[in-house]
Amino acid sequence: MSFNPNDVDLDTVDPVDVICYLNAAENEYNGHLGARISAIFVIFIVSTAVTFFPVIAKRVPRLHIPLYVYLFARYFGAGVIIATAFIHLLDPAYGEIGPQTCVGMTGHWADYSWCPAIVLTSLMCIFLLDFGAERYVEVKYGICREDPEPIMTSAADNSSVTKDAATSRRKNETDTESLTSSEAWIERSFKQQIAAFLILEFGVIFHSVIIGLNLGVVGDEFSTLYPVLVFHQSFEGLGIGARMSAIPFRKGSWLPWVLCALYGLTTPISVAIGLGLRTTYNSGSFTANVVSGVLDAISAGILIYTGLVELMARDFLFDPHRTQDNKRLTFMVLCMLFGAGIMALIGKWA
Repeated sequence: MSFNPNDVDLDTVDPVDVICYLNAAENEYNGHLGARISAIFVIFIVSTAVTFFPVIAKRVPRLHIPLYVYLFARYFGAGVIIATAFIHLLDPAYGEIGPQTCVGMTGHWADYSWCPAIVLTSLMCIFLLDFGAERYVEVKYGICREDPEPIMTSAADNSSVTKDAATSRRKNETDTESLTSSEAWIERSFKQQIAAFLILEFGVIFHSVIIGLNLGVVGDEFSTLYPVLVFHQSFEGLGIGARMSAIPFRKGSWLPWVLCALYGLTTPISVAIGLGLRTTYNSGSFTANVVSGVLDAISAGILIYTGLVELMARDFLFDPHRTQDNKRLTFMVLCMLFGAGIMALIGKWA
């Protein structure tokens, strides 16, 4: 017998029927096609430009980007990624497939709290991939993390290769050997970091697809969601670009530009797909909630691991070459907190 919301006996009604009725939604598209089409181009141009900025700041030194501008971009972006994991992914995942939702109270979804299980599985898989990639590089090059190798400082320090204790012990080696060792370090560092970065971008792109589809079909909330998502995607792009700028790509490599463009294109393409489905796609349907909830939970696990391990822990706690300048460290931490705070605030609307 179908649920009749106008005839409910609180003593006998199945709570699942009530929750599913309250959560049910219909297609809310209400026009404004021109504005929605403009969102495709505005989000693409703004988010792509912001994503490219940290990469350009590092790879085009003749622009003379001030050190603290680069640091702001890098660590503000780190804060954005961390807030995205918890506020924009984990919380919506619970709202879509959590225990108190229609999905979470229906069928086998009700047998277990699947949302945190998916997050945990995603996080552990990313850890294993990251660890496996790092160990592969160590074995291939025959060196471990603690082995003394030439240290390449970041572009933010505007300095070249420094000499460590091992270099001084090998000061009588030929110049050719010393360049060789620098190239080996760069290759090793690149292979260790690129795997983690690709995982990060993969998680962010999942999220971008969902919000792009929703922007194409949302109803009265469109006028608020449009500008909010421009900032949302720009801040996430800044985080992507900032993290990419720290990876020692080979000079002339096309990969960072392609990866930046890939992020910039994802949401506009998803908005376009949403517009194509604007009269049929229902973001509140049971199936849409399952798909969106699972993808959000997977992405949350990816970004929680990346944000806490790859960004916060690696840059601030375990980096042996972290700057000792307290002024710079304070600025870096405040930028990260500011980025997390701003992105958490945006979570009120999107």
